[in-house]
Amino acid sequence: MLNIPGILLLGITRIEFPENIVLMNFKTLKILLALLTVATTALAQTAPDQMDLYLLIGQSNMAGRGVTDAASQPNSPKIWAINRQNEWKIAADPLHQDKPAVVGVGPGLTFAQEIIKKHSGHPIGLIPCAVGGSGIDDWQPGAKHEQTGIYAYDEMLARVKEAQKRGTIKGIIWHQGESDSSPEKKVAYGAKLADFFKRLRRDTHTENVPVVVGTLGDFYVTKNPDAAVINQIIVDYAKGNQLVYMASASGLVHKGDDTHFDTASARELGRRYAEAFFKKEE
Repeated sequence: MLNIPGILLLGITRIEFPENIVLMNFKTLKILLALLTVATTALAQTAPDQMDLYLLIGQSNMAGRGVTDAASQPNSPKIWAINRQNEWKIAADPLHQDKPAVVGVGPGLTFAQEIIKKHSGHPIGLIPCAVGGSGIDDWQPGAKHEQTGIYAYDEMLARVKEAQKRGTIKGIIWHQGESDSSPEKKVAYGAKLADFFKRLRRDTHTENVPVVVGTLGDFYVTKNPDAAVINQIIVDYAKGNQLVYMASASGLVHKGDDTHFDTASARELGRRYAEAFFKKEE
Protein backbone atom coordinates (compact mmCIF):
# COMPACT_ATOMS: atom_id res chain seq x y z
CA MET A 1 0.00 0.00 0.00
CA LEU A 2 1.26 3.45 -0.90
CA ASN A 3 0.40 6.29 1.47
CA ILE A 4 0.49 9.40 -0.73
CA PRO A 5 -1.33 12.40 0.79
CA GLY A 6 -4.03 13.89 -1.39
CA ILE A 7 -3.43 11.73 -4.50
CA LEU A 8 -5.70 8.99 -5.85
CA LEU A 9 -3.89 6.15 -7.62
CA LEU A 10 -5.84 3.82 -9.90
CA GLY A 11 -5.49 0.17 -9.01
CA ILE A 12 -5.07 0.89 -5.30
CA THR A 13 -8.03 -0.24 -3.25
CA ARG A 14 -7.54 2.16 -0.35
CA ILE A 15 -6.11 5.63 0.20
CA GLU A 16 -4.56 6.49 3.56
CA PHE A 17 -4.20 10.13 4.48
CA PRO A 18 -2.16 11.46 7.39
CA GLU A 19 -4.28 12.05 10.49
CA ASN A 20 -3.74 15.79 10.31
CA ILE A 21 -5.35 16.04 6.84
CA VAL A 22 -9.06 16.59 7.30
CA LEU A 23 -10.13 18.05 4.02
CA MET A 24 -9.26 16.72 0.60
CA ASN A 25 -7.41 19.33 -1.42
CA PHE A 26 -9.11 20.87 -4.42
CA LYS A 27 -6.85 19.24 -7.00
CA THR A 28 -7.68 15.76 -5.74
CA LEU A 29 -11.39 16.56 -5.71
CA LYS A 30 -11.21 17.55 -9.37
CA ILE A 31 -9.50 14.26 -10.20
CA LEU A 32 -12.18 12.29 -8.39
CA LEU A 33 -14.97 14.17 -10.15
CA ALA A 34 -13.32 13.66 -13.54
CA LEU A 35 -13.00 9.93 -12.95
CA LEU A 36 -16.60 9.76 -11.83
CA THR A 37 -17.71 11.58 -14.97
CA VAL A 38 -15.77 9.21 -17.22
CA ALA A 39 -17.20 6.19 -15.46
CA THR A 40 -20.75 7.55 -15.66
CA THR A 41 -20.39 8.37 -19.35
CA ALA A 42 -19.04 4.92 -20.14
CA LEU A 43 -21.94 3.33 -18.29
CA ALA A 44 -24.47 5.57 -20.04
CA GLN A 45 -23.15 4.54 -23.47
CA THR A 46 -23.63 0.82 -22.87
CA ALA A 47 -26.58 -0.17 -25.04
CA PRO A 48 -29.18 -2.48 -23.51
CA ASP A 49 -29.82 -6.01 -24.64
CA GLN A 50 -33.08 -7.23 -26.15
CA MET A 51 -33.77 -4.07 -28.15
CA ASP A 52 -36.40 -3.76 -30.87
CA LEU A 53 -34.32 -3.01 -33.95
CA TYR A 54 -35.34 -0.93 -36.97
CA LEU A 55 -33.37 -0.78 -40.21
CA LEU A 56 -33.20 2.61 -41.99
CA ILE A 57 -32.22 2.33 -45.66
CA GLY A 58 -32.40 4.28 -48.90
CA GLN A 59 -30.72 7.45 -50.07
CA SER A 60 -30.32 11.05 -48.88
CA ASN A 61 -33.87 11.74 -47.72
CA MET A 62 -33.64 8.75 -45.39
CA ALA A 63 -30.16 9.73 -44.26
CA GLY A 64 -31.47 13.24 -43.68
CA ARG A 65 -30.43 16.65 -44.91
CA GLY A 66 -32.53 18.84 -42.61
CA VAL A 67 -30.83 21.38 -40.37
CA THR A 68 -30.22 20.11 -36.83
CA ASP A 69 -31.65 21.97 -33.84
CA ALA A 70 -32.27 21.53 -30.11
CA ALA A 71 -34.70 18.67 -30.76
CA SER A 72 -32.00 16.74 -32.61
CA GLN A 73 -30.53 15.43 -29.36
CA PRO A 74 -33.37 14.15 -27.17
CA ASN A 75 -30.94 12.07 -25.05
CA SER A 76 -33.48 9.33 -24.55
CA PRO A 77 -32.03 6.20 -22.91
CA LYS A 78 -34.75 4.25 -24.70
CA ILE A 79 -33.56 5.02 -28.25
CA TRP A 80 -30.14 3.96 -29.49
CA ALA A 81 -28.34 3.93 -32.84
CA ILE A 82 -25.38 1.94 -34.15
CA ASN A 83 -22.83 3.87 -36.20
CA ARG A 84 -20.48 2.88 -39.03
CA GLN A 85 -17.88 1.86 -36.46
CA ASN A 86 -20.43 -0.57 -34.96
CA GLU A 87 -20.63 1.50 -31.78
CA TRP A 88 -23.94 1.97 -30.03
CA LYS A 89 -24.77 5.54 -28.98
CA ILE A 90 -27.88 7.20 -27.60
CA ALA A 91 -29.69 8.25 -30.77
CA ALA A 92 -29.35 11.82 -32.01
CA ASP A 93 -29.50 13.53 -35.39
CA PRO A 94 -27.65 13.17 -37.61
CA LEU A 95 -28.09 9.40 -37.37
CA HIS A 96 -26.18 8.68 -40.57
CA GLN A 97 -22.55 9.14 -41.62
CA ASP A 98 -22.88 8.72 -45.37
CA LYS A 99 -21.84 12.29 -46.22
CA PRO A 100 -20.68 13.94 -42.98
CA ALA A 101 -20.45 17.43 -44.49
CA VAL A 102 -24.15 17.60 -45.38
CA VAL A 103 -25.95 14.98 -43.29
CA GLY A 104 -28.64 16.24 -40.91
CA VAL A 105 -32.20 15.56 -39.78
CA GLY A 106 -34.02 12.66 -41.41
CA PRO A 107 -37.18 10.73 -40.56
CA GLY A 108 -35.54 7.97 -38.49
CA LEU A 109 -35.35 9.56 -35.05
CA THR A 110 -38.93 10.85 -35.09
CA PHE A 111 -40.06 7.44 -36.34
CA ALA A 112 -38.43 5.84 -33.30
CA GLN A 113 -39.93 8.40 -30.93
CA GLU A 114 -43.41 7.63 -32.27
CA ILE A 115 -42.83 3.88 -31.98
CA ILE A 116 -41.65 4.15 -28.38
CA LYS A 117 -44.80 6.05 -27.43
CA LYS A 118 -46.90 3.04 -28.33
CA HIS A 119 -44.44 0.24 -27.61
CA SER A 120 -42.49 1.28 -24.54
CA GLY A 121 -41.72 -2.22 -23.30
CA HIS A 122 -38.39 -2.58 -25.09
CA PRO A 123 -35.77 0.06 -25.94
CA ILE A 124 -35.27 0.78 -29.63
CA GLY A 125 -32.08 0.24 -31.60
CA LEU A 126 -31.82 2.04 -34.93
CA ILE A 127 -29.59 0.69 -37.71
CA PRO A 128 -28.90 3.67 -40.02
CA CYS A 129 -27.61 2.48 -43.40
CA ALA A 130 -28.91 4.98 -45.98
CA VAL A 131 -26.45 6.34 -48.56
CA GLY A 132 -27.10 9.68 -50.19
CA GLY A 133 -27.19 9.60 -53.98
CA SER A 134 -27.51 5.82 -54.15
CA GLY A 135 -29.59 4.25 -56.90
CA ILE A 136 -31.29 0.88 -56.68
CA ASP A 137 -28.30 -0.69 -58.46
CA ASP A 138 -26.04 0.50 -55.65
CA TRP A 139 -27.97 -1.79 -53.30
CA GLN A 140 -26.62 -4.95 -54.90
CA PRO A 141 -24.15 -7.23 -53.12
CA GLY A 142 -20.61 -6.15 -53.95
CA ALA A 143 -21.71 -2.84 -55.54
CA LYS A 144 -19.67 0.25 -54.69
CA HIS A 145 -21.39 3.62 -54.58
CA GLU A 146 -19.06 5.90 -56.52
CA GLN A 147 -19.96 9.17 -54.76
CA THR A 148 -19.13 7.91 -51.28
CA GLY A 149 -17.07 4.78 -51.84
CA ILE A 150 -19.54 2.90 -49.65
CA TYR A 151 -20.51 -0.68 -50.44
CA ALA A 152 -24.08 0.00 -49.34
CA TYR A 153 -25.51 -3.52 -49.28
CA ASP A 154 -22.43 -5.22 -47.89
CA GLU A 155 -21.94 -2.63 -45.16
CA MET A 156 -25.61 -2.81 -44.27
CA LEU A 157 -25.46 -6.59 -43.84
CA ALA A 158 -22.40 -6.37 -41.62
CA ARG A 159 -24.02 -3.71 -39.43
CA VAL A 160 -27.27 -5.65 -39.20
CA LYS A 161 -25.39 -8.75 -38.09
CA GLU A 162 -23.63 -6.75 -35.37
CA ALA A 163 -26.86 -5.07 -34.28
CA GLN A 164 -28.71 -8.38 -34.03
CA LYS A 165 -26.42 -9.33 -31.15
CA ARG A 166 -28.48 -6.90 -29.07
CA GLY A 167 -31.97 -7.41 -30.38
CA THR A 168 -34.39 -8.45 -33.10
CA ILE A 169 -35.37 -6.53 -36.22
CA LYS A 170 -38.98 -5.44 -35.91
CA GLY A 171 -39.27 -3.19 -38.93
CA ILE A 172 -37.58 -1.78 -42.03
CA ILE A 173 -38.15 1.69 -43.47
CA TRP A 174 -37.03 2.62 -46.99
CA HIS A 175 -36.89 5.91 -48.88
CA GLN A 176 -35.19 5.84 -52.24
CA GLY A 177 -35.89 6.51 -55.90
CA GLU A 178 -34.72 10.00 -56.77
CA SER A 179 -31.58 8.60 -58.38
CA ASP A 180 -33.68 6.26 -60.52
CA SER A 181 -36.06 8.95 -61.77
CA SER A 182 -34.88 9.01 -65.36
CA PRO A 183 -36.32 7.72 -68.65
CA GLU A 184 -33.67 5.00 -68.78
CA LYS A 185 -33.92 3.76 -65.19
CA LYS A 186 -37.58 4.12 -64.28
CA VAL A 187 -38.73 1.26 -66.53
CA ALA A 188 -36.76 -1.38 -64.63
CA TYR A 189 -37.26 0.09 -61.16
CA GLY A 190 -40.25 -2.06 -60.18
CA ALA A 191 -38.54 -5.37 -60.87
CA LYS A 192 -35.32 -4.22 -59.22
CA LEU A 193 -37.18 -3.03 -56.12
CA ALA A 194 -38.92 -6.39 -55.76
CA ASP A 195 -35.64 -8.26 -56.21
CA PHE A 196 -33.95 -6.04 -53.66
CA PHE A 197 -36.47 -6.70 -50.92
CA LYS A 198 -36.60 -10.41 -51.69
CA ARG A 199 -32.82 -10.58 -51.23
CA LEU A 200 -32.84 -8.28 -48.20
CA ARG A 201 -35.45 -10.34 -46.37
CA ARG A 202 -33.57 -13.55 -47.08
CA ASP A 203 -30.15 -12.21 -46.09
CA THR A 204 -31.34 -10.52 -42.89
CA HIS A 205 -33.86 -13.23 -41.92
CA THR A 206 -36.72 -10.73 -41.94
CA GLU A 207 -39.27 -12.59 -44.04
CA ASN A 208 -42.03 -11.81 -41.53
CA VAL A 209 -40.99 -8.25 -40.67
CA PRO A 210 -43.04 -5.20 -41.79
CA VAL A 211 -41.50 -2.94 -44.42
CA VAL A 212 -42.59 0.66 -44.95
CA VAL A 213 -41.71 2.33 -48.25
CA GLY A 214 -42.00 6.09 -48.68
CA THR A 215 -42.96 8.10 -51.75
CA LEU A 216 -40.83 10.89 -53.16
CA GLY A 217 -41.76 14.49 -52.42
CA ASP A 218 -44.26 16.33 -54.61
CA PHE A 219 -41.63 19.01 -55.18
CA TYR A 220 -39.28 16.42 -56.64
CA VAL A 221 -41.97 15.19 -59.02
CA THR A 222 -42.50 18.78 -60.14
CA LYS A 223 -38.76 19.13 -60.71
CA ASN A 224 -38.45 15.74 -62.39
CA PRO A 225 -41.69 14.30 -63.86
CA ASP A 226 -40.12 10.84 -64.23
CA ALA A 227 -40.32 10.61 -60.44
CA ALA A 228 -44.09 10.19 -60.78
CA VAL A 229 -43.45 6.75 -62.28
CA ILE A 230 -41.22 5.84 -59.33
CA ASN A 231 -43.93 6.94 -56.91
CA GLN A 232 -46.53 4.80 -58.63
CA ILE A 233 -44.21 1.81 -58.48
CA ILE A 234 -43.73 2.39 -54.74
CA VAL A 235 -47.50 2.63 -54.20
CA ASP A 236 -48.13 -0.52 -56.25
CA TYR A 237 -45.40 -2.43 -54.44
CA ALA A 238 -47.00 -1.66 -51.09
CA LYS A 239 -50.45 -2.64 -52.34
CA GLY A 240 -49.28 -5.85 -53.95
CA ASN A 241 -47.16 -7.36 -51.19
CA GLN A 242 -47.95 -8.62 -47.72
CA LEU A 243 -46.29 -6.88 -44.78
CA VAL A 244 -45.45 -3.87 -46.96
CA TYR A 245 -46.96 -0.47 -46.15
CA MET A 246 -46.65 2.96 -47.71
CA ALA A 247 -45.81 6.34 -46.15
CA SER A 248 -46.85 9.25 -48.34
CA ALA A 249 -44.66 12.34 -48.66
CA SER A 250 -47.53 14.34 -50.16
CA GLY A 251 -47.64 17.96 -49.03
CA LEU A 252 -44.17 17.98 -47.49
CA VAL A 253 -41.71 20.70 -48.47
CA HIS A 254 -38.04 20.95 -49.41
CA LYS A 255 -35.20 22.86 -47.79
CA GLY A 256 -34.71 25.15 -50.77
CA ASP A 257 -33.02 22.75 -53.15
CA ASP A 258 -36.10 21.04 -54.69
CA THR A 259 -34.68 17.69 -53.58
CA HIS A 260 -34.39 17.28 -49.81
CA PHE A 261 -37.00 17.57 -47.08
CA ASP A 262 -36.52 20.40 -44.64
CA THR A 263 -36.28 19.63 -40.93
CA ALA A 264 -39.99 19.86 -40.15
CA SER A 265 -40.96 17.78 -43.19
CA ALA A 266 -38.35 15.11 -42.44
CA ARG A 267 -39.82 14.72 -38.96
CA GLU A 268 -43.36 14.66 -40.29
CA LEU A 269 -42.29 11.94 -42.70
CA GLY A 270 -40.97 10.00 -39.72
CA ARG A 271 -44.39 10.25 -38.08
CA ARG A 272 -46.00 9.01 -41.28
CA TYR A 273 -43.64 6.04 -41.39
CA ALA A 274 -44.71 5.18 -37.84
CA GLU A 275 -48.41 5.52 -38.71
CA ALA A 276 -47.93 3.20 -41.67
CA PHE A 277 -46.02 0.75 -39.49
CA PHE A 278 -48.88 0.62 -37.00
CA LYS A 279 -51.25 -0.50 -39.76
CA LYS A 280 -49.90 -4.01 -39.23
CA GLU A 281 -51.77 -4.00 -35.92
CA GLU A 282 -55.12 -3.11 -37.43
